[in-house]
Amino acid sequence: MVVHLIVLQDMEDYLKGCKFLPKLNNEIPSARNTTYKERFSSLENLVLIMFEDDAVLIPRETAWFGYYPDGAFSPVLPPQETKLYTEDWIGLKTLDEAGRVKFVSVPGGHLRITRSDMKKYIVPYLTPEASSKKSIHIHRMLSL
Repeated sequence: MVVHLIVLQDMEDYLKGCKFLPKLNNEIPSARNTTYKERFSSLENLVLIMFEDDAVLIPRETAWFGYYPDGAFSPVLPPQETKLYTEDWIGLKTLDEAGRVKFVSVPGGHLRITRSDMKKYIVPYLTPEASSKKSIHIHRMLSL
């Protein structure tokens, strides 16, 4: 497993060495994908779930797009104070200002969501009109 720790003092090395995250986060100024931003910001809802005991995402607030300030390991910035958000690289700010981002915190480790939390935070967004048969199946399964 390859782990990429982004230390903003080494941003150049990060951008060279990590091929996936910089594109996903639209972090390369000369290669920002406006189509990606437009599509992301057109989501009806974005539910970001942070697991309180997450030991995979460090800091755990990255589940909400929070991160450390440039060149430091504390404090953890909320997403609204990161460049990704303030410069709206992926459309997160656009979505949030439109009230379409849900920041959810649940107990447990990485991806260890309880059935009741799934019903509470995920199922309401699974509608037959916008979902596949698989999503409908998940909804029925959770209703049991």
